[in-house]
Amino acid sequence: MTLVADAPTTSPSLLLEQDIRYEYTAPIARLRQRLIVIPPPVHGAQVRGEWSLRVSGVDTSARRRRVDRFGNVVIDVGALRVERWIEFAVVASVERHAPDGPHTIPVDARFLRATPLTTADDHIRDLVTPGAGPADICARASRSLTYEWGVTGVRTSAVEAIRGGQGVCQDFAHIMIAACRAAGIAARYVSGHLVGEGGSHAWVETLLPHPDRPGEWVVEAWDPTHDRPAGDGYLTVAVGRDYADIAPMSGTFVAADATDAAGQLFVRKRLASP
Repeated sequence: MTLVADAPTTSPSLLLEQDIRYEYTAPIARLRQRLIVIPPPVHGAQVRGEWSLRVSGVDTSARRRRVDRFGNVVIDVGALRVERWIEFAVVASVERHAPDGPHTIPVDARFLRATPLTTADDHIRDLVTPGAGPADICARASRSLTYEWGVTGVRTSAVEAIRGGQGVCQDFAHIMIAACRAAGIAARYVSGHLVGEGGSHAWVETLLPHPDRPGEWVVEAWDPTHDRPAGDGYLTVAVGRDYADIAPMSGTFVAADATDAAGQLFVRKRLASP
């Protein structure tokens, strides 16, 4: 069963192929899965082309596509019963156009306010020096952690990560966002993919006042994990205040025994020029 939307663009610059598979030790019922895995139609210079989502492993499924409060594409999938596994196969092409000006968005105060995952403490506030801009904060956030997989999780806050001194891309992003907001700079969390990396990636967009147009912000993308601007090799899927807003996969199901129906997640991804 395949859901296809939108006509392809000409000469897409990147092709995303992603397989998301859940395997269960016993049958489950009433699965409700939320997927934020499809890029938006337009994000700055990034333009989505053809895309598809195929669901396999179940007899029937119900799907609904919607746009959330941040403008992200959300696909809700429901299945009455999953015997042993369900898989979602995503394909999406994007191309980058030469920008005719800066990427701008309307002012949105939500990106100035701290969240439970992006609250600042003294350690994070120390990353901000007087007059520091996004590049400075990105560099300091990058130096605040040692990259280490498996020591933090999706509920780890910026404060917990910086105190532990280790983390992954979402922790670097949360720390930079917390520092920016503490400095009065609006910032938002970005989830997506980076050419050359096997998993999903996270980075930050800072939102600065437009010099000529009150009520608009200029968007700049920064990758604190690698301490650099996020350029052409980055494919944006979603934006939000923090990870909790835009988790790529989330959902619920019913099982006779939660222990017997423990699920395992397997993800395969390819991102390259076609």
